[in-house]
Amino acid sequence: MHDKSMIIIGGGIAGLSAGCYGLMNGFRARIFEMHNLPGGLCTSWKRQNYTVNGCIHWLAGSAPQTKLYHLWEELGAIQERNFIYTEEYSRIESADGKTFIVYSNIDRLEQHMKEIAPEDNKVIDEFINAVRRCTRFDPPIEKAPEVYGLLDVLNLIIPQFPLLRMLWKWNRISLTQFSMRFKNPLLREAFPLISVPENPMFFVLMTLAWMHNKAAGYPVGGSLEFSRAIEKRYITLGGEINYKAKAMKILVERGYAVGVKLEDGTEHYADYIISAADGHATIFEMLEGKYVDDTIKGCYDNRIPAPPWVYMTLGVDRRFDDMPRCIGDTVILLKDPIMIGGKEQQYISLHIYNFDPTLAPAGKTILRVAFNADWIYWKKLRENDEQYTAEKEKVANIVVSFLDKRFPGLAAQVEMCDVATPTTFEHYTGNWDGSPVGWQVSSKTWSKLIKKTLPGLKNFYMAGQWVEPGGGVPIAAMSGRNVVQIICKEEKRRFRNGRQD
Repeated sequence: MHDKSMIIIGGGIAGLSAGCYGLMNGFRARIFEMHNLPGGLCTSWKRQNYTVNGCIHWLAGSAPQTKLYHLWEELGAIQERNFIYTEEYSRIESADGKTFIVYSNIDRLEQHMKEIAPEDNKVIDEFINAVRRCTRFDPPIEKAPEVYGLLDVLNLIIPQFPLLRMLWKWNRISLTQFSMRFKNPLLREAFPLISVPENPMFFVLMTLAWMHNKAAGYPVGGSLEFSRAIEKRYITLGGEINYKAKAMKILVERGYAVGVKLEDGTEHYADYIISAADGHATIFEMLEGKYVDDTIKGCYDNRIPAPPWVYMTLGVDRRFDDMPRCIGDTVILLKDPIMIGGKEQQYISLHIYNFDPTLAPAGKTILRVAFNADWIYWKKLRENDEQYTAEKEKVANIVVSFLDKRFPGLAAQVEMCDVATPTTFEHYTGNWDGSPVGWQVSSKTWSKLIKKTLPGLKNFYMAGQWVEPGGGVPIAAMSGRNVVQIICKEEKRRFRNGRQD
């Protein structure tokens, strides 16, 4: 019986997850989403006969032996979904023509690295052995940290102590810092580009462990199809979702969050309010900055959002059968940096979707190129439609010209070009400064938790990447689940996940 209600602001993965678990646990749930589609940043869009995949490159938890698989199963996202696994995770091409291939198989990766850099055998052994150890590590996600009791902590620490000790070691060093241990110039230059150079090493260790275990595959059909599956689960459970319904204000009475006011002026009320929207907009706009303390203020004053992207996609009349299938990017280092979107670019990150035939017509392929961007530069440009359009065309011409040299004849084969800028992401999702994954995670900030509640405000919670740093679709889904667990504890209800009963 649904005896209490919750309103969820935002229909991205975190909001959909919170809605699903709320319904599983006896709450009435209603989502208000500013866009006309589910998924938030986990989305795709059509351009001519091509589909632009806007988010998922690979999904942790695609194998039944992992705990994350059960999360996706509970959300209805993984049933009857086909996954692709590739021999190569990614590759990095140096400016002098050498290539570092990041193989998905650990043994093959070790062999390749030692062939490139026999002088670095000791460092390679340390790295590869750490990846192998991570293949035995399945992160505990069953309970939100906020609901842990002493017994939960002991059950976590005692059996997992060796791996937790390793996590502590490897999360204190970034990819860039570790790369300085290599003597070989190719590995020293290429290694940080396996992921975000500032990311803690443990992120890469777990990624490669999942790849080796075939527990992180690419979901055929792309991101919007994935989000649609969770939306279907939410509606099947009895949830209501309102699109083109932007929340402007969170209504508060006597220190309790009681409802939301939408852009159209209507007000809606519930027992609990969960914001799975942008963190900055939630705290400083919808709540007018009234419920902050020094910790929260310091977070938004001092933490750095992950840099926004220019996200350019081409539909090309070409198969690219001669290129390896990579779930990750092919990173091409440049001899001479180029200016794109107001920022000097040292490399091109290219994603060739020659493994998903659903994104392009037969015999054709989607290519995606992403660059770190300058938010202020694009925000200012957006004030003038003519200048903004001209800059996007300039970016497209630069990239197509570069790719035509890398793949002769490509320029004449381009049938579709789409350029999404930081202001595009901000327009559709509201993300602060156009950041695609919330906070930038580093070896210094990874362990600093952010509360899902605000001081002085009851019956209100936040979910999503601004309170669960790390980025990625699993983090967002876990965040929605965690918030409902916290509410269930407050309500003295046994948390249900939809599989037990």
